[in-house]
Amino acid sequence: MAEKNIVLLGATGSIGESTLKVARKHPDRIRIAAIAANSRYTELAAIAREFSVPDVALFDNKAASDARASGLFPPGTRIHEGMEGLITLATLDTANLVVMAVVGTLGLHPALAAIRARKTLALASKEILVLAGKFVMAESARLGVPIVPLDSEHNAIFQCLHAEPRRLVDRLILTASGGQFRDATVEEMRLVTPAQALRHPNWDMGPKVTVDSSSMANKGLELIEARWLFDIPQERIDIVVHPQSIIHSMVRFVDGSILAQLSPPSMTFAIQHSVLYPDRAPGVVPTLDFSQVLRLDIRPPDYERFPCLRLARTASATAGIAPAVFNAADEIAVAAFLKNKISFLGIPAVVEHTLGAVAVREPENIADLLDADAEARTKATEFISAASDKL
Repeated sequence: MAEKNIVLLGATGSIGESTLKVARKHPDRIRIAAIAANSRYTELAAIAREFSVPDVALFDNKAASDARASGLFPPGTRIHEGMEGLITLATLDTANLVVMAVVGTLGLHPALAAIRARKTLALASKEILVLAGKFVMAESARLGVPIVPLDSEHNAIFQCLHAEPRRLVDRLILTASGGQFRDATVEEMRLVTPAQALRHPNWDMGPKVTVDSSSMANKGLELIEARWLFDIPQERIDIVVHPQSIIHSMVRFVDGSILAQLSPPSMTFAIQHSVLYPDRAPGVVPTLDFSQVLRLDIRPPDYERFPCLRLARTASATAGIAPAVFNAADEIAVAAFLKNKISFLGIPAVVEHTLGAVAVREPENIADLLDADAEARTKATEFISAASDKL
């Protein structure tokens, strides 16, 4: 198998940490060619030393300046900065795979640059396709550059669809843990604190994704992403609650057969599959033990208690800029919740208001989507300022 020379954008986050675990497991197959982070240069330097990484980038300009003066990086390390730095890493001649694990839509331009440089894209940043799936997938198809989904649910579907013609697919079935409030009443959720929302029962994730999992906005984002990744309309994508997070997703075919991908709730399984694809190798952590009792509970989601799911379906069905508006409003609302400016149930309220406040239109290019993103963030912020005492 050819060596995978990886650019890891988002090296200090939870996906980055799991990717490095996979790299440590398979040093003969994986070389870390470049790494990037937002501002955590001390951690980035430790990774650069461990893996002898020649190129690093920090999006935050001050952090990049501090990194150069720190003396923490190996001699000769090239330290890039800002968006230009991320794009430089995404297009390195020495790399053939870009792992996109940055938070939010920051990775859009580096992702497009990687595709145009004909680098395989292992995609964890679902917001990129939520914002600009129409254009990213079109560029991927135009250049014949594969996008391998790295998120556990989409990677599961990717595995289940292997070699199966799309005309034989009936439905995609995304599984959701339901988060820590899956059995909570609406009244109980009114009193949820940021500290409670950040304690996920199954997964170790960053704060934004953890809160989104608690509100199930994350599953709404995944629904929109799945529509683009697999070219399946949203009305043929189901969501089910599966508290154990062992079934990572399923595909039902026209004959009624259902294929599922199962593994313990560790991101190393999906990451390793994405990075080594189409090969397989021994995993990082132990897999399921079928000599022990195993529960696999499944139930439908409650769209009334978790309105972010309903709003995501509405945005996906509306199309145009609506998914971008949903994503931007959710980012603003989650940030406000984590700062105790709004309640947990204020998150869907902000999203719903913003979806109604931004006129729906069909974007002609990336600039149109970025304008819609900015407008949605402004509308959401104004709504929070005006109505925070009611949210």
